[in-house]
Amino acid sequence: MVARILHQRTGTVLADRAVVADRPWSRMRGLLGRKTFLAGEALLIRPCSSVHMFFMRFAIDIVFLDPQYRAVGLLADLRPWTVSPVFWKAHSALELPAGTLSRADVRVGDILTISFQK
Repeated sequence: MVARILHQRTGTVLADRAVVADRPWSRMRGLLGRKTFLAGEALLIRPCSSVHMFFMRFAIDIVFLDPQYRAVGLLADLRPWTVSPVFWKAHSALELPAGTLSRADVRVGDILTISFQK
């Protein structure tokens, strides 16, 4: 499943090619094995309240979202071989290319609109 992610407060499209990882294997695999993560791409992991960066090749930004897709936690430039804190109110995690959060001015409390495509 692919989705488009819109930042409601600014109207910015965070991703137009967001892949949804909602099955055990896709959630476990995440971005592992990828060499690049380009602008416009994203990975929406659900359910998810924490991520690890073991074996990753690049840094990423992460928005932790509650069930209404409100940002409850933000991590910018999370580097390989690190682990995120647990965001207990999070239902999902949106992984984005590093730098996306600052460019799009995403803040805790912001709401994202997710349009699922076939």
